[in-house]
Amino acid sequence: MEIYLKLFEVLFPVFFVVGIGYYLGKKNPKIDTTFITNFAANVGTPAMIIYALNPTNISFDIFKNYFWYYLIAIVCFFVVGIIFLYIQNTKDIIRELPPFVMPNTGNMGLPICLFAYGSQGLGVSAAISALIILCHFTLGVFLAARKFSIDVIIKSPPFYAVIIAVIILYYDLRLPVFIENTTFLLMYATIFLILMSLGIALTRLKVFSINKAIFSSIGRVIIGPIIGYLLILYFGLEGFAAGVLLIQCSMPSAILNYLVGSIYSPKKIVDNIASMIVVSTLMSFVTIPLVVFFALKYFN
Repeated sequence: MEIYLKLFEVLFPVFFVVGIGYYLGKKNPKIDTTFITNFAANVGTPAMIIYALNPTNISFDIFKNYFWYYLIAIVCFFVVGIIFLYIQNTKDIIRELPPFVMPNTGNMGLPICLFAYGSQGLGVSAAISALIILCHFTLGVFLAARKFSIDVIIKSPPFYAVIIAVIILYYDLRLPVFIENTTFLLMYATIFLILMSLGIALTRLKVFSINKAIFSSIGRVIIGPIIGYLLILYFGLEGFAAGVLLIQCSMPSAILNYLVGSIYSPKKIVDNIASMIVVSTLMSFVTIPLVVFFALKYFN
């Protein structure tokens, strides 16, 4: 009974805030989320990275190891995406790969891991989220535009936050209390806002091909955690960090895939990406509780 209570404690806050966003989006379809997007990209996410990736929450060795473990997972997601898109006779496989490769480890994964495993879970999940953030502004842009742009990286505040956080971890530096308190407040404000914006986004993004979206979403929210579990077995991982890896592999497609795609890809591609984001997110409301239950039971 205790594990079911823990599961409820972990998931209820996340789904409740998403529900608030969905309600607000339905009540006011014209609600402007530009502020949330700008705040999260330029202030909130960098603060979250710096707060979560500090020696109090995670060591440099754990950061380095799980950074590489999830990089291997991304390669596996890449292969799964190619297979699923090839089966569907997709014409432009390259541009439709991002929602397979880059899951929502920040908006959903990070708060779920925080509530499941506390500050240590936050640290490991942030290491994984940092990798995905880097992928969005490098691999994501490359896939969507079919060309690499260094300008996107240079203009990305989260990129510099990751560099600063790695230096802090490597030299085992302690954050001054005023910085720790400030980034702490900004992190929790960001978690609330981006979860709410996820709910709002679900009222706006449309599903254009339900059969294709369902089939593709299986590759994200069902094959994803299977890949995570296989990595845990192969590397002999255990404890809360293994649970975080499993949870982060089970996340649905990130909304940032849609935002990047809308800038660099044709409308038809963007529509397919939007469809997969919506369907995989809805499917994850069923699959994530199962994965989190498994993680809490066997990796604690």
